[in-house]
Amino acid sequence: MARFQSKKLTNEIVLRDPVHEYIHIDDQVVLDVLSSKEFQRMRRIKQLGPISYVFPGATHTRFEHNLGVYELTRRICNIFAEKYPTQNPGDGLWDDNNRLLVECAGLLHDIGHGPYSHTFEHLFGTNHEKIGQKIITDPNTEINQALKQVAPNFPELVASVIAKTYPNPQVVKMISSQADADRMDYLERDAYFTGVTYGKFDLSRILREIRPYSDGICFTNSGMHAVEDYIVSRYQMYQQVYFHRVGRSMEIILHHLLERAKIVYRRGILQVTPSLAKFLEGNWTLSDYLKLDDGVMETNFSMWTNSADPILADLAARYLYRKPLASVKIDEETKNLLPKLKDLIKQAGFNPTYYTDTNSAFDEPYDAYKPSGKNANSQIEIMQDDGNLIELSQLSPLVRALNGTLQGDERFFFPKIMMSNSSEPQIFDPLYQQFQKYVKNGALRYLRRPKKKE
Repeated sequence: MARFQSKKLTNEIVLRDPVHEYIHIDDQVVLDVLSSKEFQRMRRIKQLGPISYVFPGATHTRFEHNLGVYELTRRICNIFAEKYPTQNPGDGLWDDNNRLLVECAGLLHDIGHGPYSHTFEHLFGTNHEKIGQKIITDPNTEINQALKQVAPNFPELVASVIAKTYPNPQVVKMISSQADADRMDYLERDAYFTGVTYGKFDLSRILREIRPYSDGICFTNSGMHAVEDYIVSRYQMYQQVYFHRVGRSMEIILHHLLERAKIVYRRGILQVTPSLAKFLEGNWTLSDYLKLDDGVMETNFSMWTNSADPILADLAARYLYRKPLASVKIDEETKNLLPKLKDLIKQAGFNPTYYTDTNSAFDEPYDAYKPSGKNANSQIEIMQDDGNLIELSQLSPLVRALNGTLQGDERFFFPKIMMSNSSEPQIFDPLYQQFQKYVKNGALRYLRRPKKKE
């Protein structure tokens, strides 16, 4: 294959990073991509969205996460080039001609994310991976112009790595697999900024034991326990951080706020910034998308707190000023109670469409480790001393115990006032009491009549 090269910087640039200590840049193309307006936009998009309402330190952005993935990719390339360089075509070892390509793909893997990524995508039909590929390949972007300095087709090749269509699986899986540079960075970074210890794992040991093979990337047998530690860290982060009930509550409020905004906008009574208006109209372009960030969204939310529409104004205030909904766990048996509870909530003056919801953590875009199903092509392989590959859960009872377990819960969200214990007389007291009799210790319960004595 052709060797992709970039002009080298006269002096290496070193950026201080709280997670990896230093990020090293010595290629002109990397610096040019980093300096582009599309990449700088990432500074204004929080990595964890509403999770900062739960963990105040979690205001880190996609900008530093993308840099972190680049740095880990660069380090893995160094390890592969030193320990596992290819000797003959097809020997399954590392061809360092791929280095610049995979480093740029790592740097740009999340470039298509918008504000509140998954909520925004669901409501407006966007797809951050496809938009990212468009940003990279569109000749009007500064990123595309920077990448073309390497070769005319270099932007398309970088996009193909992110699309997982590039023919070399080692390149693809370095940034997109069950144990890739992306996941390794966000676990460590999210743990650092949330202040928890769950996401910490022995990254230095994992990097010592990572190696290429013909169909991708695996780990040596002596590194199995470090990989186990990584999987357990992922599991704990999902349970304690990503699935946190208050974070999910704020996501629900955000979702309903934007749903309501679409309805109010159609009535012609909504004050909105021009870039967001294009999305509410369903008539947006890539240029409109690139103008959106957390600040633009929060400017709109601030305006909407004065909206003539009382539901929109209330939801905007709830989101901006952190007024989460309460929630209880539900299961298949107690789901039958939800219509009754929604009716009580409606009687208390709340529109159930906007003030109630069910949310399942099982459906979140995270998983601890599933070596089958949609992730079967990226399962974690452990190379034995004889060269054979064995999937991780076949060797580790700990990982096998996590595999296939139900992780998370399903919850019903509703206004906190329904659980009010105020001693002041209220018109709705009987409603509240009737509602509360179904809720105990954070879960719904059936009230069963005692059996009659014979």
